[in-house]
Amino acid sequence: MPPTPRDADRPQELRFSRMERLLGGHPISTVSVDGTSARFVTDPALVRRILVTDARHYGKSELLQKARILSKSGLLAPDDARHRHYRRLAHPHLRTTAVTAHTPLMEDVARATAASWRPGQPVDIQAAMCRAAGRIALNALLGPTSGQTSALLTERLAALSWEMITKPLYGNAARAQRPAHRLRQASTDFRTLLARCITDRLDPPGPTTHYLAALLADAGPAAGGALSGEQVCDEAVMMLTAATVTTASVMSWALYTLARHPLAEEKVLKDLAQPADTDTDTDTDTGIGTGARPGHGHGPPGYTLRFLMEVLRLHPPVWITSRRTLTPVTLGEHTLPAGTDVVFSSYLLHRHPAHYRDPHRFDPDRWLTTRPRPQDATYLPFGTGARGCVGETFAWQELHVLLGALAQEWRLTLHPGTRPRAAAHTTLHPHRLLMIPQPR
Repeated sequence: MPPTPRDADRPQELRFSRMERLLGGHPISTVSVDGTSARFVTDPALVRRILVTDARHYGKSELLQKARILSKSGLLAPDDARHRHYRRLAHPHLRTTAVTAHTPLMEDVARATAASWRPGQPVDIQAAMCRAAGRIALNALLGPTSGQTSALLTERLAALSWEMITKPLYGNAARAQRPAHRLRQASTDFRTLLARCITDRLDPPGPTTHYLAALLADAGPAAGGALSGEQVCDEAVMMLTAATVTTASVMSWALYTLARHPLAEEKVLKDLAQPADTDTDTDTDTGIGTGARPGHGHGPPGYTLRFLMEVLRLHPPVWITSRRTLTPVTLGEHTLPAGTDVVFSSYLLHRHPAHYRDPHRFDPDRWLTTRPRPQDATYLPFGTGARGCVGETFAWQELHVLLGALAQEWRLTLHPGTRPRAAAHTTLHPHRLLMIPQPR
């Protein structure tokens, strides 16, 4: 039966499986997300306007926040001045010099993870990556804790991160009660233990240099005041969870991709055997070291970095984002009233055929000639603009260290019968990834 005029005017319901069809249409289309009309943007230049040029006219949207139970008091505060304050507070703990100081910790965790695997015994890769990334985040942002407490914090953060990763952002599944209950329980379990650790650090015996200490000592922005003890705990949960879920998802895809592409695996191993590049130039605008960030150094990136860049192009963990207009805005040929939800997807932007030749093909060497440009938004694995990921430099180093330790120690193959597919939940992650390690 042909559609009626009313059906034809009805906005298309957002579905991950059908999303790529939007690339062939108008750069701004109308979609429906759980009954709410929103504008979906596929033009990278317009996305840059949303995130950078006209960012002051766009605020946080609750359209895709159903799975999020994260603090909005500090870095995620809707108020720009408050966000900038906590971004400046976090920056010294995540810039290049701090990342360099944390690299031995990353290496220790990576080696311990590799040592925990046994030849021929299946490994739940995503669970293992949640534990590794969680342990690194806990030690980097909170500082050292006692062995028993550290192990329990790691397990509870890994459990919370897994529930967060697998919780859908929209649709009937996002409203299901059982997964929502598991997420709330995992959050409560982790937060309760974390709050005890924070209480123990209110009066430290000596000087501390970790982000938690900075939060506890901070007087807050002039207009808003300091965070309460409860808000400090919420902010720590947010930072730790965000750091864990994104790294765990990317590392899972990276290890899966190595197994699927033997030639790329061979090149990664050869590159890892070379002496490390210690470029530590600084970006004068951000104060962040450029050597750890693709597209900002001198010359083309090495093969391992190109491999990771390509993994992040095809499988960005934060695959979809929404904003809401704060004032009437002009976006392309459209005038949008205040209160309009605007949606864009880095997953789609990274697969746009106008910007990437053969966009579905895994090709790390495309980054020999294709360089991420600040003028557009064709490559957004960590976002961009004033609210881009504050931990980007840290994340690139962490991914490089974890991949190096695990790939050099083990050759991974898929468990028989395992056929991972992309699951577009809070992060874009491989559904059910069991792999068999064999020593090199």
